[in-house]
Amino acid sequence: MNIRELEKKANEIRQDIITMLVQAKSGHSAGPLGMADVFTALYLGGAMNIDPKNPDWEARDRFVLSCGHICPVWYAALAHAGFFPTKELSSLRKLGTRLQGHPHHTELPGAENTSGPLGQGLSQAAAMAYAGLKMKKEPWRVFCVMSDGEQEEGQIWEAAMFAAKYKLRNLVGIIDRNNIQIDGYTEDIMPLEPFADKWRAYGWHVLEVDGHNIQAIIDACNEARAIYEKPTVIICHTIPGKGVDFMEYSYEWHGKPPSPEEAKKALDELRTLGGKIRSEHE
Repeated sequence: MNIRELEKKANEIRQDIITMLVQAKSGHSAGPLGMADVFTALYLGGAMNIDPKNPDWEARDRFVLSCGHICPVWYAALAHAGFFPTKELSSLRKLGTRLQGHPHHTELPGAENTSGPLGQGLSQAAAMAYAGLKMKKEPWRVFCVMSDGEQEEGQIWEAAMFAAKYKLRNLVGIIDRNNIQIDGYTEDIMPLEPFADKWRAYGWHVLEVDGHNIQAIIDACNEARAIYEKPTVIICHTIPGKGVDFMEYSYEWHGKPPSPEEAKKALDELRTLGGKIRSEHE
């Protein structure tokens, strides 16, 4: 896909997120909407080396979702990439579904870890990367998506030190820097800045990108492949609730779904790109 096609896919994924959440009547809105471009780059833009028809292929890149609560965007990306039918997205959070409110490792193709408690994903990813370096001359790469709020967890920084010590060049951290968490703004609750400098001090190669620029995200992932002496972290600056004006920048939308009326308004906005085009649903 070219960049324009990928941007259209990201918009479709945002629409799927709204539809999934309103049908489930529970879940998180802001983070998934904000990360749609990143997941599109990873799963549809070629940033990761994967095969949806053979999800357990040994040489595949591994993906770890540390902030499990944003799983609606991950499920939508997996479905659009061909890991399972898109019609299954309507089962989010329903009894017996494979699409749990937080991902479950053994239930879904493409799921490498179970996540729920924040702060643990980088440790899981570092272990996978370490194993890859020990086992393979050209090891698989491990991508770990984290939220910025969970950077307040001490385990993140223990894993960061481990990865730097063992020069895990095949480990790529991706941080959703949307500046919100469940009860406020990160810089009010536990300031993270100077954020990039902290990661550099821990021995990582640091990149910062616009998290809504799909080409920039793909380029950053490609640059990470060229770094051989240390792990890489990509800080993606995103807008929580991206694409839905009444959700954007608002921490109140961190952990709640839209009502049917709000979902209709959100879908109308996404389908028309904020009124820039005429909707076929009008």
